Amino acid sequence: MLNNPILPGLPLATPGQPGTATGSTAPNNFLDLINGALQDVSAAQNNASVAQAGYVTGAPGATLAKALVASDRAEVAWNATVAVRNEVVSAYSSIMNMQF
Repeated sequence: MLNNPILPGLPLATPGQPGTATGSTAPNNFLDLINGALQDVSAAQNNASVAQAGYVTGAPGATLAKALVASDRAEVAWNATVAVRNEVVSAYSSIMNMQF
């Protein structure tokens, strides 16, 4: 599968591959993907903190550009995570409000 540039822990879906809507998955694959994505977001936030601290303390090789890029990556990853969470909650609410 292709790597997802927004959430590195989540692969991009391609038709006909296992793990997509048309393929079969193991029961706990989704949980593993979510845990991996959250760990990647946490790692991006930690990298941003380290890059910012390195720039502030004047560490060799630390630049403002590197700190800003790391911070932007962490922000994009966090925003994507929140968007996915909101969609999951919305889908859950829709399912729970269905009348049978």
